[in-house]
Amino acid sequence: MLDLIATLEAKGLAYRGATGDVYFSVRDFPGYGKLSRRNLDDLRSGERVAVEVAKRDPLDFVLWKAAKAGEPSWPSPFGAGRPGWHIECSAMACRELGVTFDIHGGGWDLQFPHHENEIAQSEGANAKPFVNVWMHAAFLNMGEEKMSKSLGNVSTAREVLASLDPVQGGEQLRFFLLRGHYRSEIEYTSELLQDAGNTLRGFYTALREVPPQDGALDWAHPIAVRFRDAMNDDFDTPVAFAVLHELRGEVNRSRSPGLAGLLKGLGATLGILQHDPEAFLKGGVSFDVEALVAERAAAKKAGQYARADAIRAELDAAGIVLEDRPGGSTEWRKK
Repeated sequence: MLDLIATLEAKGLAYRGATGDVYFSVRDFPGYGKLSRRNLDDLRSGERVAVEVAKRDPLDFVLWKAAKAGEPSWPSPFGAGRPGWHIECSAMACRELGVTFDIHGGGWDLQFPHHENEIAQSEGANAKPFVNVWMHAAFLNMGEEKMSKSLGNVSTAREVLASLDPVQGGEQLRFFLLRGHYRSEIEYTSELLQDAGNTLRGFYTALREVPPQDGALDWAHPIAVRFRDAMNDDFDTPVAFAVLHELRGEVNRSRSPGLAGLLKGLGATLGILQHDPEAFLKGGVSFDVEALVAERAAAKKAGQYARADAIRAELDAAGIVLEDRPGGSTEWRKK
């Protein structure tokens, strides 16, 4: 960080203020605002841009903050102090990923000023493009509210996973998050998460009924082409998932192992549909379902239909769905 700040100062892009802070001179960096499509003359001071008399321009931002009593500080050529909010990101990225790297992500609210300032620092110091592709994600909302610690409506991934089936839960959460486009806000509720799980189990049911054919994924297949085109279009997962839904319907209609293999192969690109279907659908059940299914079959055979119905109701309450098949066999799965 210190080397980066020193380079910016040597190039005339940083200056020391009267209070000992070191600032980046925004107006001396051509192209500032290009990421967020903002014009310098239209930007106002305020709104996360602190106005200080030590600045040459209200838009200038701090690279090194001079030490104040009671605050953490470190020695530097600019005096004791601490790094500004933005400089550590440029320093880490340049050291770990290179002067130029492919993809930089983050929430859309970081586009300005944080990412704009990262670009200014990095490109100002290195005179090379900083990032090839920027990907800014929208918020995950809890119901209709923005998830926020101040509102007390935060759920961590660990907490959500603890409430789900240990076998199905991770993929269910992934499936839920991938259904929405990364640049669109996603509404989280337990009902919507459950719906994602039901849909995912529908895919696995298709793969259980029609075992996939092994082999390399045929990217020349028209369905694969549509899927790839959607993913190549700024990761348009809603369209890609629509293709998968259509393919699942075709697998169910045609009973084609080749199409089932295509479904599994396309799912692999998203990290889904790779479990053994039978094991996935049964989930992490902690009691002997098979024994109850066998008892129900025996009860039906003996004409004890009340007991058979009671067993079905007991399993349903435990989250187990029974599927009676022609010929008398019964399959089961988690809800």
